[in-house]
Amino acid sequence: MPKYEPLQRFLASQHADEVPMTFADIERVLGASLPHSAAAHRPWWANETRGHVHAKAWLNAGYETANVDMEGKRLVFRRIRLGVPDGGAAVAYPHGGMSDESREFKPAEIEGEKKPRRSPLWGCMKGTFTLVPPDPNEPPPEDPDSWEALCLAKFDRLLFGIGE
Repeated sequence: MPKYEPLQRFLASQHADEVPMTFADIERVLGASLPHSAAAHRPWWANETRGHVHAKAWLNAGYETANVDMEGKRLVFRRIRLGVPDGGAAVAYPHGGMSDESREFKPAEIEGEKKPRRSPLWGCMKGTFTLVPPDPNEPPPEDPDSWEALCLAKFDRLLFGIGE
């Protein structure tokens, strides 16, 4: 069972819009101690799911952190609401974060831009070297069995059709 699942289940079972808790209360629910960074660094309590499995627990339960008091070691879990639709019931935030839009990658096609057909690096080496057919007047390599001779012969066959 993931470490923060008991917190998620606890919050999901709550009916109140705000659930005030101390760090010790959270540790009792978890059945384990919070990491040192929870008491030392305010960003640990951020409502950001990327890289924060603990935040996923309260966000998936429909709550976000608010009024985090690092000195007093307490905070409030506040139910996330977007508004009241036609049915009259409040709706929890669907993305599990603080912004109205998901921060997931969106391909260029969705943004209305044309998808590039090739990599931007295509052609970056253009003009840096040129392959030319071998000069018939050039003497052959000294050792016909050398690596250089074999490579040149293969290039001649593949690129220029010479020596077939």
